[in-house]
Amino acid sequence: MERNTSATGRDHNPTADSGNGEDNLQNSNNFNKKKEEDEIESIERIFECKEVPPWQTQLTFRAFVVSFVLGVLFTFIVMKLNLTTGIIPSLNVSAGLLGFFFVKTWTKFLEKSGLLKQPFTRQENTVIQTCVVATSGIAFSGGFGSYLFGMSEFIAKQSTEANVTQNVKDPALGWMIGFLFVVSFLGLFSVVPLRKIMIVNFKLIYPSGTATAHLINSFHTPLGAKLAKKQVRALGKFFSFSFLWGFFQWFFTAGDGCGFVEFPTFGLKAYENKFYFDFSATYVGVGMICPYLINISLLVGAILSWGIMWPLIQDRKGHWYPADLRPNSLHGLQGYRVFIAIAMILGDGLYNFFKVLGHTLFGLYHQVHDKNSGTDLPLANHSSLVNPSLSYDDQRRTQHFLTDQIPTWLAVVGYVSIAIVSVATLPHIFHQLKWYYVLVMYIFAPVLAFCNAYGTGLTDWSLASTYGKLAIFTIGAWAGASNGGVLAGLAACGVMMNIVSTASDLMQDFKTGYMTLASPRSMFVSQIIGTAMGCVISPCVFWLFYKAFHDLGVPGSQYPSPNALIFRNMSILGVQGFSALPKHCLTLCYVFFGAAMVINAIRDVVGKRRAKFIPLPMAMAIPFYLGGYFAIDMCVGSLILFVWTKINKTKADAFGPAVASGLICGDGIWTLPSSILALAGVKSPICMKFLSRKTNAKVDDFLRS
Repeated sequence: MERNTSATGRDHNPTADSGNGEDNLQNSNNFNKKKEEDEIESIERIFECKEVPPWQTQLTFRAFVVSFVLGVLFTFIVMKLNLTTGIIPSLNVSAGLLGFFFVKTWTKFLEKSGLLKQPFTRQENTVIQTCVVATSGIAFSGGFGSYLFGMSEFIAKQSTEANVTQNVKDPALGWMIGFLFVVSFLGLFSVVPLRKIMIVNFKLIYPSGTATAHLINSFHTPLGAKLAKKQVRALGKFFSFSFLWGFFQWFFTAGDGCGFVEFPTFGLKAYENKFYFDFSATYVGVGMICPYLINISLLVGAILSWGIMWPLIQDRKGHWYPADLRPNSLHGLQGYRVFIAIAMILGDGLYNFFKVLGHTLFGLYHQVHDKNSGTDLPLANHSSLVNPSLSYDDQRRTQHFLTDQIPTWLAVVGYVSIAIVSVATLPHIFHQLKWYYVLVMYIFAPVLAFCNAYGTGLTDWSLASTYGKLAIFTIGAWAGASNGGVLAGLAACGVMMNIVSTASDLMQDFKTGYMTLASPRSMFVSQIIGTAMGCVISPCVFWLFYKAFHDLGVPGSQYPSPNALIFRNMSILGVQGFSALPKHCLTLCYVFFGAAMVINAIRDVVGKRRAKFIPLPMAMAIPFYLGGYFAIDMCVGSLILFVWTKINKTKADAFGPAVASGLICGDGIWTLPSSILALAGVKSPICMKFLSRKTNAKVDDFLRS
């Protein structure tokens, strides 16, 4: 799944990519309309009287303390989303807003005490946001809900194929932290020399980075600070509600199948087919942040699969597949669910990969050969940003952006040094991943990192997981089935995903820093510190989940981790071919692979106005495996926002993201105490179950006897 590159989610896997990319482009269009009024009101003229602090001063102790606290909070949120559905919304608004609130509160207290030595600036706010995003981003690119957990014996047993010892590696804190430290920094060094070309020369948009910069700039104006306080207050209220709601629900979950999450909202038959509202504050909040099209696409996918296809295929049990198979056997109905979903994800991913690659190559060709166009990139569709005579804002921003240079030799030496360490180290962590596999990946990685960073700048789509899937198939096939190709493919996926994801993340943050006058050096240092914190925090948080919830990765459980099985089966498919598929499954895979490409092509042909009524294949594919319950939650979130917008659009626009973030953060942070309770063996006192009338009568008769 692709993940949108806005501040938390960096390659919004499954879905949010496609949808959030369009939504963020629309948001950036709105922001850039203000550019036309630049002569009337200039952002930088508002801050003209404020001195820009040197880059060392932008890196404060309080900034990294706040970043650490928020990094832990957001890592729990991203990890929970990874292990449930894999849909990760943009949390950059929350990062910027909470960073502003915490440091502003800190500085006000010190100011009243007469101890304030350094005022809070937008540059420091940008450093915090960058660090938080880098920290929580590792929870996604680290593969804890996809390739890394897919290596485990528990997931291997579910796939029934290639589950021998050489294709299995169980999670352990030591090797996970070591692996992340070895692979997570290469992407940062690979694109540093290109920052001037991407930001200043090409003037790439990076819609999420632009939107975040506008947000931070507005916070540090008098009116923006007042609004930010109200937004934080709203976030705090719904954070408290969401946390307490999670705590309340815990009391009714004493056994399997207990609790509010099991409530058969639309009847028992619909519940059996995964259609119910599970009272999740997290996904109601996610639904308020994700575009309407994402949520409707999820619901359409759920109806198509669990409402139509799976019941029809199940009726052919005994003809298409043996009737006596285990429910989770990939030779039965589960195989259709997993592999058809994979086909749609691959079809959507490859279409967008070639689309963005084409945009990238054409844009570069245009830049090199059309000298008269200046920095115009027609593909970016933001001509208002291109002005041969630079505005005051652009002049000031360019001047500051080019002041604190990061030496190219440092980037080259850093990349080569880490690559050498990585080539020597990774084969010791994964014996199946030979040193020459790693070397070949690192030779091609800078080009792929550039393509991903450039494509993200044009479209806001980070295709990190698509590059990871390509690595799965190429390295897995190269290694071969007899040499642990499945595990080698998954490990290669991790290497590639981390490189291209952190590269696009860094360039996105450079765009934010460019627009807030934050120094590239402070941004780079903040990104490195945030990445280092994420390399420790994310494995520890995953380890807590892994030890606390013994049904982690079980289909239908609280944390099914669907992408782990999907990524593992992609690796098996790349190594062994199609021999494991049940009858007619391959034909259906071809149909849905082609359908994903055709739907995407139609969306591009009909234009943006009509495309918003055509569902997204990537989003449709997710419920194929999981069911429709979370799609219903997210549609409820969309409905709340829609009604709120109709009643009071101004308030909905101002406070909708804060309310959604509060719902997500409160429920997400409840995971910490619930994990501790599970580890301590503390069980809730009540089991609330919902039974049919016949079953209830049998239970009553049994109790009377």
